Amino acid sequence: MPKKDDHHYFRILEYDAIIRTVSDHAASTPGKEKIASLRPSYDLEEVRRRLAATLEGLELLRWKGSVSLSGVRDIRPSLRRARIGGILEGGELIEIADTLAAGRKICGQIADIDADKAPLPHLRSLAARFEGLKSLEEEIRKCVDDQGVVKDRASSALARVRRTIERVQEQVRNVSEQILRNPHYQKMIQEPIITVRNDRYVIPVKQEYRGAFGGIIHDQSASGATLFIEPEAVVQLNNRLRELQLEEEREVERILKELSAQVGAVVDALAANVEVLAEMDLILAKARFGRSIRGAVPTIDRDVPIRLKKARHPLISSDEVVPIDVELGEPHRVMVITGPNTGGKTVSLKTVGLLALMAHAGLPIPAEEGSGFPLLSGVFADIGDEQSIEQSLSTFSSHLNHIIQILGKVDGRSLVLLDELGAGTDPAEGAALAVGILDHLLERGCLVVATTHYSELKVFAHARPGVINASVEFDVETLRPTYRLLIGIPGKSNAFAIADRLGLPREIIDRAKAQLSSEENRLEEMIAALSADRRAAEEERRQAERLRREADSLHAELKKKMGAWEETKGRLLESARREARSVVARAEREAEEILRQLREWARRRPDQLKEHQLIEAKKRLEDAVPEMKLPARPSEDTGDPNRPLKPGDHVLVRTLNQKGEILEDLGGEEFQVQVGSLKMKVLRKDLAWIGSGKPVQGDSRKKTTSVRRTSEAVRPELDLRGKMVEEAVFAIDRYLDQAILAGYREVYLIHGKGTGALRSGVQQFLRNHPNVKNYRLGGHGEGGSGVTVVELR
Repeated sequence: MPKKDDHHYFRILEYDAIIRTVSDHAASTPGKEKIASLRPSYDLEEVRRRLAATLEGLELLRWKGSVSLSGVRDIRPSLRRARIGGILEGGELIEIADTLAAGRKICGQIADIDADKAPLPHLRSLAARFEGLKSLEEEIRKCVDDQGVVKDRASSALARVRRTIERVQEQVRNVSEQILRNPHYQKMIQEPIITVRNDRYVIPVKQEYRGAFGGIIHDQSASGATLFIEPEAVVQLNNRLRELQLEEEREVERILKELSAQVGAVVDALAANVEVLAEMDLILAKARFGRSIRGAVPTIDRDVPIRLKKARHPLISSDEVVPIDVELGEPHRVMVITGPNTGGKTVSLKTVGLLALMAHAGLPIPAEEGSGFPLLSGVFADIGDEQSIEQSLSTFSSHLNHIIQILGKVDGRSLVLLDELGAGTDPAEGAALAVGILDHLLERGCLVVATTHYSELKVFAHARPGVINASVEFDVETLRPTYRLLIGIPGKSNAFAIADRLGLPREIIDRAKAQLSSEENRLEEMIAALSADRRAAEEERRQAERLRREADSLHAELKKKMGAWEETKGRLLESARREARSVVARAEREAEEILRQLREWARRRPDQLKEHQLIEAKKRLEDAVPEMKLPARPSEDTGDPNRPLKPGDHVLVRTLNQKGEILEDLGGEEFQVQVGSLKMKVLRKDLAWIGSGKPVQGDSRKKTTSVRRTSEAVRPELDLRGKMVEEAVFAIDRYLDQAILAGYREVYLIHGKGTGALRSGVQQFLRNHPNVKNYRLGGHGEGGSGVTVVELR
């Protein structure tokens, strides 16, 4: 786990900002708290568990489109009160019921996904730990409405007392209205209304009639001109009403106490449920964050290099950030980045460090698939100018203090990031000190990324084994950095080129160049040559990639055409086989008819035709039928024709060249086989074993009937009108499975026109569904834009 002083590195690498962004994707307070406490782990099994869970979250979103935990509430304070026997309010009980419902819903969504297609072991394990407690939820909803008010039907006593209260209230209003309509009182009344003060029905009376209008004064207006008086005629009714209200409060309290006791009996299970849902919320928040940054789940392993493909800083807009490729490990464990100011050196440094922290926290990173890190023991960084006037620290002293602290903590599995190494002091001494620090870290086995302006470090990186140069590219033509990171090439000083582009006289530039030492000139020439070679290699690589893409496209097109040709050939062969069988069957029928006629003739004239002559005639007829054999379609899997077979085995029916499953051993070297939706009897010699499956239980015909659906049971259209997007998506997922089993190739989803929100949600879900080949809006006569027509695979 991270140490206390690691928070300094989290801050300068902006890890805390990432955590806040991930937290925005969480739906519940417990989930947000888990995210807020999420810190990088440097234990390999823990990191792998976190990354695997994140991958499952992305897989769940891919299958379900949208998964919500919005109904989960923070019920932990209510559970603490219920644990010690406290009485919960109606609103608290409804929050418990909502949390149970939301938990059962997401567990159901996880269970709906085929485990063979998406194992999701971590999420399924969490779902298995969740206790639905449906009876508790039903009892709460029976007694309390969605606003937290106890319902009349919660008990017969409560229903009775509330009916009585309504009756007495009506009597109070009737009596009060008679007073308001009485001409004797009308001049005394300020306003002809009935209002309530201190839970008593009162009438607003002018102050000057306080003695003439009998009753009890309960309140007066701010100006004192109006008195709120309870008339004598309704005092007894108000007293009765108050008694009934107290009786109602006692009955409500009794009901809430009983419900709270039921909650208290299962408080441990509810607390465990909150923990399960918080963990699910954390996983889904990481997955949603990964989607928002178009990220990938990295790999973490021991003794592998840092490998980042098209990595981006997650806090920089995708329209502005320039992706970088980084590979750091054996044989190069130290990278020295040089280049102009504002060229992107520090951003590259922070990108590597921040992504390392994110990966070890189990978060997706904004990079392509195949990116990964070695298991680190910590990420240490000295970035930025943190000089302090109060502590009398210069820039150089501030950097050096941080580096000294880092040197005391690192080991052979540490990642160290050093910005402007050796800056803030005499260039010669600063460069020498920087070389010494890098040499020391290299000997310790650390992975190091350092930025610098010193030419001496370029030479050091070029000559020292284990160290590699890198630079941020600068376009001399536009005088702007491109922010691309170039590995293997040191940054070229662009001062003379920039001065020349800006119009500084050539003689001044030549005189300045003469001041450089021969070694510096040779270094600049070497950098220029490397840059030219790099650009040439880049151009060749782009050309090679273009040719490869063209080759892949041609290969895919050819493969598609070959597949279409094979399909057409198969249909033609099958048609020819059917035609051949028809010809043979006709010939055999004609032969039988001829023999029948011959026998009839022989019966009538026995002396003219013998039986052996009939047999010879039939033999000649059989020989006359052509042998119409067509070559079988090639199969990729010929199977094992000699292996013993049993129900549940997958086999190749060699006469049809189709794969099927054995349903039953019929004895006598004959088996019942399911091929697609057809069942047939096949001889053992025509079967070849392919693989084992689960044994068929009981009668095979019963099994087939239980899983197959007919088009009569499943309609070719599904009406979604009136549903929310989430409900519609759930219904579509189940309906498409049923439609495929029913044999439909095309179905209609009726969502109506409306605002278009349901249509957009439906089509967004269809876009990623594995069983959907294509979809379109309905045409003329099909419902137009109120219907989506789905073509199934």
